[in-house]
Amino acid sequence: MIERALGKVFDRVAEAYDAARPHYPDEVYGALSEISGVPLAGATVVDVGAGTGILTRALQARGARVLAVDPGAEMLSFLVSRLSGTAGVAAVIGDGNVLPVADGSADLVTYGQSWHWLDPAVSIAEARRALRPGGAMAACWNLADPRAAEWLADYEARLSAEAPGYWGPAHAQWRVPPIATAFEVVEERWIPWTRRIGIEEFLLDLRSHSYMAALPDDAARELVGRRRAELQAAFPGGILSVPMRVYLVVGR
Repeated sequence: MIERALGKVFDRVAEAYDAARPHYPDEVYGALSEISGVPLAGATVVDVGAGTGILTRALQARGARVLAVDPGAEMLSFLVSRLSGTAGVAAVIGDGNVLPVADGSADLVTYGQSWHWLDPAVSIAEARRALRPGGAMAACWNLADPRAAEWLADYEARLSAEAPGYWGPAHAQWRVPPIATAFEVVEERWIPWTRRIGIEEFLLDLRSHSYMAALPDDAARELVGRRRAELQAAFPGGILSVPMRVYLVVGR
């Protein structure tokens, strides 16, 4: 039930999510294959919480056969429209806690920005059920890195103060999701990169987050307006260099 409700939250911001959420750098896919021991070309992958297909599309482009699973019909509609007529991808509305796949049918089960929304024990048991011998689970999160830029640290602090549902690096208690503790054999990687992005696209990305979707429309518009004014004053050229890092964890 929680995941279905979450699907409705993200369906409200599906267009912004599809247009402005960052893709993962190429190094993530090399690391995923290296750590898991599963070549992406020819692999059968269940991509859980696939959303608009950021991770799904990249896996398919590298030769994987992907089943995209997400509770949000509107989110998946963007994935389907982008991949219409493309071989090697199927999409289904579903719950990551009850995967719509047969036992031992997948080489990889992946979670891009999604595992933290699932039941920790149930979702991992489901992934284990779905995996073939020698298969692996992999989760990744694309995270802004406010440690690397003072302006970004200030920006995150203001979000924390103004958006009640905010959960991120501006909170002293914030940590990466504890998925690594669920595996007997696990490897973690941090992959740094820099995102060059215009202010308006950066703000559209902001609108795609669950804590923004939870705000009343007027409050969300006002918050975005304040951030726009601050960023335009600080970056008159309109382009931001956002320090990012991907947290990748692979369990076997």
